[in-house]
Amino acid sequence: MKKVAFYTLGCKVNQYETEAMLEMFEKNGYENVGSEDYADVYVINTCTVTHMSDRKSRQYIRRVKKKNPNSIIAVVGCYSQVSPEEILDIEDVNLVMGTNDRRTIVDKVDKIDSNSKVSTVDDIMKVREFEEIEISQTNGKTRAFIKIQDGCDRYCSYCIIPYARGRIRSRDRQSIIEEIEKLAANGYKEVVLTGIHVASYGRDLDEDIDILTVIKDVNKVEGIERIRLSSVEPVLFTEDFIDQISKIDKLVPHYHLSLQSGCDATLKRMNRRYTTEDYKRTVDNLRARIPRVSLTTDVIVGFPGETNEEFSQTLAYLKDLKLMHMHVFKYSPRKGTPAAVMEDQVDPQMKQMRSDSLLALSTKNFKLFADQFINTDLKVLFEEVDKDGYYEGLTDNYMRIKVRSDLDIRGQILPVRIEEICDDYCIAGLV
Repeated sequence: MKKVAFYTLGCKVNQYETEAMLEMFEKNGYENVGSEDYADVYVINTCTVTHMSDRKSRQYIRRVKKKNPNSIIAVVGCYSQVSPEEILDIEDVNLVMGTNDRRTIVDKVDKIDSNSKVSTVDDIMKVREFEEIEISQTNGKTRAFIKIQDGCDRYCSYCIIPYARGRIRSRDRQSIIEEIEKLAANGYKEVVLTGIHVASYGRDLDEDIDILTVIKDVNKVEGIERIRLSSVEPVLFTEDFIDQISKIDKLVPHYHLSLQSGCDATLKRMNRRYTTEDYKRTVDNLRARIPRVSLTTDVIVGFPGETNEEFSQTLAYLKDLKLMHMHVFKYSPRKGTPAAVMEDQVDPQMKQMRSDSLLALSTKNFKLFADQFINTDLKVLFEEVDKDGYYEGLTDNYMRIKVRSDLDIRGQILPVRIEEICDDYCIAGLV
């Protein structure tokens, strides 16, 4: 039996697409092995958000070829889409595919050998249909990411993704529900609706539907107990939208609201389509309408032209908002984006200092948020066992919880009570 290994970089969409491609290989008789194991085929699913992602992809290609010089190396994903010639020029790469037509990957791999040099990357901007690839099982049996949308039309000045993913393409509603029903039948209790720009779902379809339509459909699927949204922009949360989601019982009280900066001047240079006032209004409205809601975000530090004063505004703004958690990214120039050629690029050391400040604030905010749940019973969906023997999982409002248990509790939703608050998780006891 031939062996295939996957190495995945980047976002939840990439993780979903890896799972879907892996299923295709397994259905065609391949055995899945670890990314560092000996394999006949290595598939690298790439990200191109930062230069570091590109570099990690190249390093992995060189490393795995040493494990099996006769292996076939296929490189797919966003980096492949925007720089196919660059990847094909790497000595050990045999097949380059972009962000479309992944359904054919097994067939293409089976037709080449370790001496081949093939690129099938096409013009993603001409693609109009959502590519139907699906999963019926994932590596765990707890949470499943479901891709419902692809493409983006935001064109933020720092982001290469619209050029890597193309125009907005929404998945057929029935296809979404059928996949989720399969996952529910296989024991999954939580689904995360994900995409490149999830909030745009339905805009390209003839039907009068949107992301709210999908959430309501998923809410009816038996066996699914939690529905979670991946990252969304704050402008999605109108008063009517908040009113409607507050009545959907399976939709969890956690929203990842992408911010990027707490300074309006910086947001404008980023081409973000909201202001700090818009964002705060959304935060206030969600907190007022949805009990126990937790809000998380992304922030970029060191964007071109970000002065000390602008960063100070961001820091003060985030201190005031007290979001539960922040993913902090140091700005990385991407060739082909407007921000890459902007003046006043920020020094790397300054980026690091600003990142450290926000990460310290994020730790403080998590502890502040978790503190309100001391002596409160919370329900946790347990997913895995960590290296110290703790069972680990998430509450509905996205607090990471660790507990000791003599029984295997993975895949179960159980009540716990917090005993200790750490930097980004809590130790708890089963109730």
